[in-house]
Amino acid sequence: MGGLTFIDLRDRYGITQLKISPENLDEQTPQEVITYTKREYVVQVSGSVIERQSKNSNLPTGEIEIEVYNFGHLNTSITPPFTIEDETDGGDELRMKYRYLDLRRNIVRKNLELRHRLAIETRNYLDKLNFLEVETPVLIKSTPEGARDFVVPSRVHEGEFYALPQSPQTFKQLLMVSGFDRYYQIVKCFRDEDLRADRQPEFTQIDCEMSFVEQEDILQTFEGLTRHLFKTVKGIDIPTLPRMTYADAMKYYGNDKPDTRFEMKFVELNGVVKGKNFKVFDDAGLVVGICAKGAAEYTRKQLDELTEFVKRPQIGATGLVYARFNADGTLKSSVDKFYNEEELKKWAATFNAQPGDLMLVLAGEENKTRKALSELRLEMGSRLGLRDKNKFSCLWVIDFPLLEWNEGDTNLLESLRGRWVAKHHPFTSPKAEDVALLNTNPGTVRANAYDIVINGVEIGGGSIRIHNKELQAKMFEVLGFTKEEAQNQFGFLMNAFEFGAPPHGGIAFGFDRLCSMFGGADSIRDFIAFPKNNSARDVMIDSPSEISEEQLNELHILVKKEEKKI
Repeated sequence: MGGLTFIDLRDRYGITQLKISPENLDEQTPQEVITYTKREYVVQVSGSVIERQSKNSNLPTGEIEIEVYNFGHLNTSITPPFTIEDETDGGDELRMKYRYLDLRRNIVRKNLELRHRLAIETRNYLDKLNFLEVETPVLIKSTPEGARDFVVPSRVHEGEFYALPQSPQTFKQLLMVSGFDRYYQIVKCFRDEDLRADRQPEFTQIDCEMSFVEQEDILQTFEGLTRHLFKTVKGIDIPTLPRMTYADAMKYYGNDKPDTRFEMKFVELNGVVKGKNFKVFDDAGLVVGICAKGAAEYTRKQLDELTEFVKRPQIGATGLVYARFNADGTLKSSVDKFYNEEELKKWAATFNAQPGDLMLVLAGEENKTRKALSELRLEMGSRLGLRDKNKFSCLWVIDFPLLEWNEGDTNLLESLRGRWVAKHHPFTSPKAEDVALLNTNPGTVRANAYDIVINGVEIGGGSIRIHNKELQAKMFEVLGFTKEEAQNQFGFLMNAFEFGAPPHGGIAFGFDRLCSMFGGADSIRDFIAFPKNNSARDVMIDSPSEISEEQLNELHILVKKEEKKI
């Protein structure tokens, strides 16, 4: 520009404009060096900071520039495969392949800075409460009581394997036996399970444990951590966290991690709608609905879209019934053939609906219907703009079932199908008043367990642990372990309980989820420096990959080459 050259210099701290005028350059900077400078070159500059004539209020450095005296190249760069800007033209897979370039973008760098700040503030808070950070082993024993382990073959011990930890659970309990009464660790964990936006095969937890505590002590301590993080990192004052039982969460929201940024609670209609010769309702185990405030003007097209939404295989409803409470006070439904306006008024009274509201109703088997309505509620919350990412609603969910019957969860081992499995993990203590039910009605036993939920996402969970060897043995028995299996897999822990184990309990926060929540994102991947893709592959380093035959032989692993299977 009129003999001047302007260059945007980017580093970790942002962008600074360089102003290069030929008459200001020293003799060591030939003009062609500047002329042939291209995107992503690494440069070295000497000059003076001066006031910028054409200021840029969008940049933190927009009021200054560098008047350059000396300019040189430290390294060159080929043309990058995508533009390194906030609004890049690179797709997910391309940016994952060149993640080291993606990390140069301001938006990704800020995500990692947020992650760093959350880690620092977590350590500050826990350190002030005398928690001790202790590292636990990464090569451990496989204890397949939950999700699948990642296993590591041993070269030295033929035919034997380590496992990567799904959590440091048993080790932190052993630390409590050891007398370390307050432990924490920001720790890497591993689970071989199906992936989704908030899952990675390796992930990070804020893992904590305390001795000589009851459930109330845990809730108070880690509610304090949550409020501390919101205050110091986001500048937001979070009120005291309300508490909701698991039973109420399922009854009013259809899941155990309710999004309470908006109401739209479930309303049961069995007593209002049955006996009117509408077979769908008469044959249903449960008729239940939600009231969408101000949505009575939804068009037929919009209602058809909602019907198709609930009929999707992953939702599982067979159809949707709706009733409009029109602004003029009239009521119209999709089942007017069976329900007249007087009967629809009873619907409206049950829903506490007002003119302008839309009532949406599902019917069927109880558990499936609640699950489907939960998805519909979240969909309506999104459509009505009620799920603002800048608004945070936190709560504790308590009184979980201790056990659940596994019909065939694909994330669990095949051997666990058709038996009781731990809702959290097998070391969770049952409520004292429910212990006797382990012998007669295990499904009704409540746990001393709790989850912290933010905006419909489970951010953390934990429990008071079993510290009595006999009760732990009973728990293993209910879970279907023989005495030999329990001793083989968990004998080290049960033996430790014979040496004066204190009452203890803890919690683990999903650190990656916490970061994405604070960053206003749905996926955790942008808050991990080098994440895996949706197929659990690292496309940057091409992992997992085959290893050499020599390595396989050292590990005593035979490979059928024609099938390429171990």
